[in-house]
Amino acid sequence: MLHEILLSLSGQPSPLFSPPQSKDTLAQDGLSILSPPERALLGSVTHLGQLHARLRSHTSQISSSHGSVICRSVSTTIATVHLGAFQKKILDVEKAILAEDSGYVGGYGIVPLSTVVGEFAPWTRRMEWLWEIVRFILPEKLTAGHSYGCSGAGLIDYLRAETLTGYLDIKEMAVQLATAAETAWMKQLSMWLLYGNLPMYGKEDFFIYEEESEDDDNQFSMKPDLRPEFVSVQTAASILFIGKSLNHIRAKRRTSGGISTAPVRLYQEHIEQLAGLTSPISASKLSTAVDWIRLSLSQSTLSKLLPLPKILEMLELLHNFLLLGRGEFAVALVAHADSRMEESRQRGARGKAPGALEKYLVKEGDVMTALAQTWAELVSLQKEEDPTDEELELARELLRLSISERKSGRVATPSQGLGVVPEISTVSFEDLLFPTPTNLTVHVRAPLDLFLSSSDIAIYSKIHSYLLGIRRAQIRLGDLWKRTSLRRNHPSPWGPPRSNSAFGQNKLEASRERDNARIRHMRPVWATASACLFVLSEIGTFFQGEVVHESWQHLREWIQGSPESTSVHGSRPGTASSSKPPRNSRAASPDRMSSRPSSQSGPTMVRHDPEALTVAHRRHLSSLVKALFLTEVQFTSALRALLTGVDRFVALTIRLEAIQRNMDLETDEGVVDALIDYVQEEQEVWQELRATSDNVKRNMKDLVASLREIDDSRSGGESVGIVTTGLGTGPSTGPGFRHYVPRQPAGVDRLLMKLDFGSLRGAGITGLADLVM
Repeated sequence: MLHEILLSLSGQPSPLFSPPQSKDTLAQDGLSILSPPERALLGSVTHLGQLHARLRSHTSQISSSHGSVICRSVSTTIATVHLGAFQKKILDVEKAILAEDSGYVGGYGIVPLSTVVGEFAPWTRRMEWLWEIVRFILPEKLTAGHSYGCSGAGLIDYLRAETLTGYLDIKEMAVQLATAAETAWMKQLSMWLLYGNLPMYGKEDFFIYEEESEDDDNQFSMKPDLRPEFVSVQTAASILFIGKSLNHIRAKRRTSGGISTAPVRLYQEHIEQLAGLTSPISASKLSTAVDWIRLSLSQSTLSKLLPLPKILEMLELLHNFLLLGRGEFAVALVAHADSRMEESRQRGARGKAPGALEKYLVKEGDVMTALAQTWAELVSLQKEEDPTDEELELARELLRLSISERKSGRVATPSQGLGVVPEISTVSFEDLLFPTPTNLTVHVRAPLDLFLSSSDIAIYSKIHSYLLGIRRAQIRLGDLWKRTSLRRNHPSPWGPPRSNSAFGQNKLEASRERDNARIRHMRPVWATASACLFVLSEIGTFFQGEVVHESWQHLREWIQGSPESTSVHGSRPGTASSSKPPRNSRAASPDRMSSRPSSQSGPTMVRHDPEALTVAHRRHLSSLVKALFLTEVQFTSALRALLTGVDRFVALTIRLEAIQRNMDLETDEGVVDALIDYVQEEQEVWQELRATSDNVKRNMKDLVASLREIDDSRSGGESVGIVTTGLGTGPSTGPGFRHYVPRQPAGVDRLLMKLDFGSLRGAGITGLADLVM
């Protein structure tokens, strides 16, 4: 029977230990002579032999068909190393029995069954643990949506957790399997870090993947669920940046033609850094090695491909145009957009009944024409003796105003790196400039697409529509005061001889009574307009000055390393001259991107490499979104309702002025239009204007109420940013490397205090609204 036992342990089928129906039990035929203890001993042998056979079959299936190279590597290690060790144990026992070793063979050549079974007793626990591992890799019954079981990252995390056990043999096996898994993962990582290529085999299991894009440029992103736990978010972002840079450089060298790009060298030090990572891989050592490679690459190649002045130039352009840093751009864009809409309405009104309302469909040509006229106006503002505005010329090349094709107001947000942008409110402000949703975007040319992603530009476009909507409402409300006939009117006497007659005096008196009645009726309207303009001006000034301007100054100081050069700036939106950085700025020196490598440890860790700037920019963008209350759905909804109400309020006021002017012509000059009843139309407009005025007042109250709720929610410790007194403080990942910490703007209480102080000495917005009742 000994040969049957050894064959069964080897995984070979045996009529004694392979029953056709149930598993892990003995066949009853021919074993009736065995005692119950012997049956129990042979039952453990049966269980072990069948585990061995199942493991052989399951590992063979995993090694041949699993989609993860890491899982295949672990499965092959189980089959060759651990099952091979078990098979060697069987051969050693068989050899000892044949050699009549006294440890196995007793007197008269008898081999005790308990001795043979006892030799394999420790393997039962090991085989059961290995069976759990292979079933974790490839479950016997796959669930829906899982075509090949677990991922490589999930297996690595599982094996690293299994090393924390009280069994020494299980720990050693877990360490061996984890080493095999991490070695396979490091091979995939090396392809990406050294060559910028995704793994040839098993790239679907790698945590970096190539996005599908219509253009020829390769776009790469991360899959968080395929990232092992020992790889931190910051380290993963650095890995993504390194591979993207290498891939981008090689792609541009193939398609650049005559454009010269910096060559990519495979440094021996980079290979040594990766070779020094032994299993179990430490998160800190991996982060240090990745930072070392990233900074070495930045100083040798990317310092020429993506210099700091070019990054700073693009950030200046984004701030000045998309964040309305240049105030004349916003004013000109609003003016020409309104002009285009007015022309379109006049063309659409021809042949229709006067006063008829019809929705106008904005065309792409109208949007492009408005932007072109804006550029022409900005160019005309320059004097001949002034130097060429290079930033304006660059903006004309890169900025695009187009009709938005997105159906939802939510934009995609970057999820890699430390600067994760929070979820933005779905309330859209894109249809305020034109009735059709439009957005202002920037065409990011290579190699700046390594620094700015499409999701970053989408967020900038969202913020631009948001700030421009507030600025446009301020401009339209302020323009109402330029309509003098609505505010006051001083009719002069007709002069002799008509003024000396009773008819002339009665006519003059009736004209003055009419004007006085109109002025009395308009007082609530002007009070509402004044209150609304005050609220929007304070909110716009807070956003533009305290949040956008100061945050940008803080980021630029961190990038340039010269706080004294940008510490004296006002909080109002700038102009073309005020938005230009100082000429002696140290950001213009490309030498700041590199430093002399140390003779002992390679390149010195610096903080202003392109990847660190990308993380800093993402943090700045995240802080900006929170500080502008774009994450607050209640506030954005109230603001959107107020801006919509302001548009209708202004339109009705202008329409009222036109009606009253036509009525005066009809009364005083006898110019009669038989198709229109101006008296009836004036009454209808007055009724709508009062209702709209009440609606605007309610929206102002809701807006301030939402600000108070934001103040209450954030006063409990939730902050917009991180309070900092210096530049570049924060957690470090290596010597000399410091993360950018965004500036924390003033709290909501300061904005509320300004609103309360400006509304009749602390009477609150309620008191200011009651004034217009």
